[in-house]
Formats: sequence, C-alpha cells, structure tokens
Amino acid sequence: MQSQIFMFVLGLVALTAGAELMVRGASRLALTFGISPLVVGLTIVAFGTSAPEMAVSAGAALNGSGDIAVGNVVGSNIANILLILGLAAMIVPLAVHEQIIRQEIPIMIGASLLLVVMAMDGRLSPAEGGVLFVLVVVYTVFLIVQSRRASQSVQDEFAGEMPAAGSRWDAHWAMQVTLVVVGLGLLIIGADWLVGAAVEVARAFGVSDLIIGLTVVAIGTSMPEIATSLVAAFRGERDIAVGNVVGSNVFNIFACMGVASMVSGGGIVVSEAARNFDLWVMFAVALACLPIAISGREIARWEGALFVAYYLAYTAFLVMTAQQHEYLPAYSGIMLSYVLPLTVIGLVVSFVHGNLKQEAQLG
Repeated sequence: MQSQIFMFVLGLVALTAGAELMVRGASRLALTFGISPLVVGLTIVAFGTSAPEMAVSAGAALNGSGDIAVGNVVGSNIANILLILGLAAMIVPLAVHEQIIRQEIPIMIGASLLLVVMAMDGRLSPAEGGVLFVLVVVYTVFLIVQSRRASQSVQDEFAGEMPAAGSRWDAHWAMQVTLVVVGLGLLIIGADWLVGAAVEVARAFGVSDLIIGLTVVAIGTSMPEIATSLVAAFRGERDIAVGNVVGSNVFNIFACMGVASMVSGGGIVVSEAARNFDLWVMFAVALACLPIAISGREIARWEGALFVAYYLAYTAFLVMTAQQHEYLPAYSGIMLSYVLPLTVIGLVVSFVHGNLKQEAQLG
C-alpha cells in the first residue's frame, strides 16, 4: 500500500511539473508566432492545464478502466467550478468579462449537455469520441479567427495578462518546443503512475473506480487549474482565473473524452451511477455559472463560499454512497428538500439585484 501511495504522489508531481512546462512552452510559442493573448489565455493556458486530465483519461481507457476515464473528466469539471472558482472568488470577487458571459459559458453548458446526451445509452463510442474531438478543433479555430477580427482594445485588455516572450530565457522557439516535448513526456509518465496507483488503492479499500475518479484523481489532475486560478486571483488577473476554468471544462469534454473514447477500441462504458447522477451534477454546476456571472458581472465572495460548500457536500455524498452509510437517506432528503431550493431562491434574488444595480448605474 505504501508503494502505491508513493507512486500516486509521484504521478501527481510529474503531472503538475509536466503541465507547467507544457503551458510555459506552448504559451511562449503562441506569442512568438503572433497569436492573440486572448486566444492564448482561453486555449493554450486553459487547454494546457487540462493536459493531465487528457493523459489520465486516455491512459485509463487504454487500461480498460472506463470509470476512471469518465469519473476523472466529470469530477474535474465539477471541481473546476465549485472548488476552484469558489476558492478564487473567496480570495477576491471575480469580475467576469462580457465575452465569457456571452460566449464561453454557453459553450461550456452546451458541451456538458452534449456529453450527457451521448452517455445516455451507456457507452461513448469511438465515433462519438471523434465528433467530440472535431468540436474542440472547430472551437479552437473559431477562437483564432475571432481573435484576428477582434478590436485592438480587446487585445490590449488581455495583453497584460501574458508576459512578453522576449523577456525570458525561453524566448527562442527551439527552447519553447523543447519545453512542450518534455512537458508532454512527464504528463504521459505521470498519468501512467497515477492511474495504476489509483486503481490499486480503490481495490484495496473496496471503493469503486468511479468514486476514485470523481474525487482523488479528479482533484489531482485539476492541480494545474487550481494553481493557475488561485495565483491569477491573488494577482488580480480575474479574467484568467475564470477563463482558465471555463476553457478547461470545454477541453475536458471535447478533447479528453473524445481522445479517450477513440483510443479505447470499443468505446467507453458509462456506468448507471454516472448517467443517473454525476453527469447531471456536472451539467447543473455548468448551468449555475450563467446567472451567477450575469448578476453584477462578477462572482461574489459569498457565491464562491457557496460553491465550495456545495463541493464539500457533493464529496460527502459520494463517500457516504460508497460506504452505504446509514445516514445517507436523511442527508439526501435534507439536500433536496431544503438546501437546493434555498440556494435557487438565493441565486434568483442575486440575479435580480445585480440587474437592478446595473440599470441604476446606467440610469
């Protein structure tokens, strides 16, 4: 058991280091070739921090651990919004850029709903994986084309969020390519160590692969997003904190699940538990971002605290379900009968108050 825990921790370290190197190299490479800072923030940084999820999901699919592959993506998307955005908003209220409200959040909601629909038959086929992967390519190309048409003022707004490529030791394109290659190598090695250790630990404790994927592996592979968003919040770069999470969630669904489904051979089996509960939780938290972001165009501290509280409640539910705890029915009843309705009422009030505040400022 100690050796498996050691390999799990070592895998997380390799994943985090690999993601850092790859993001650094890819972002510098993008700027070297003149790609807009807006696109770098929404694609290269966001997609790069999601590279561990892709490596883990693909590795799990190749090893026949479909529950790990699905649980990792679904759990990471839930953690990205509830845990990471919540913690970042608790540090500083997160002002949300208009483009993220108008375009990126709706795309994330649409991607989440598409994954739910595809998984309803109990399997993600290689063909469906191909569709998802094509969509991430289309999404990326769309952002690049859009950025080329963007006004100079929009590009200037985001320019300050990325450091100048020529001011560092990795200014040359050859060093940037080297960083990307080394980072990808560490991601592949780290993913193999982490998945293998996670499966062994799950079996030792009698916990299902789905629960391990939804919690431990999901949080572990979300470490780059956690680091990026929290550092961005501390530095006041709030668009990066939000854009990184939203972009990562889109990439997780389109690219990670797409690649995992394609390399799995016969497709990935989606368990009944994931179809009936976890996928719908992922869709619900994505949907919750829209009214929260629109209300005053920021995620307030209390809303961030609410996100974190819900993530802890969700994790507690998973643990109680795995153990078939005697208090599980009462816990579920309280959440459904009292907590969720009160939260919906609170969000509606916040939404209305935010709109009235905006109208008063415009008036």
